[in-house]
Amino acid sequence: MQLSATPYEERLTAPRTWWLISFLVGVSFALILLPFGTLPLLGGLVGGTAVAAVAASSYGSVRIRVVGDALIAGEAKIPVAALGEAEVLDPEEARAWRTYKADVRAFLLLRAYIPTALKVQVTDPDDPTPYLYLSTREPERLAQALRTAREAAV
Repeated sequence: MQLSATPYEERLTAPRTWWLISFLVGVSFALILLPFGTLPLLGGLVGGTAVAAVAASSYGSVRIRVVGDALIAGEAKIPVAALGEAEVLDPEEARAWRTYKADVRAFLLLRAYIPTALKVQVTDPDDPTPYLYLSTREPERLAQALRTAREAAV
């Protein structure tokens, strides 16, 4: 396995406001448990905040990587030789491709809080997936890393 000249790694972290929402979930649990006393109130605050924070963290722990001759997007691992052209999507086009233009057979790694995306054609004739839709904050850089990895694999 040959390492690509332009390695790429991105973690699709949840926005900062989600951490505030996690705290507010804890406050909600605390208020629900308020009639039962101080200790249940504190337990609700800590427990509710912790559960909401774990949920936000796990949702934002998805990674997109180009490693060697493969694209790893979440749980999917695709050889770059099976990928075609990559199209950088601006926020408006990204919204269109994740809503009314979407193909039900496509692989979507989307996070609605990330406005830009990359659409990559799948050229493998044995794969029914027509394209990959990848939410990314740096679509140009990811497209360049895929081109570099494809050229290095040839």
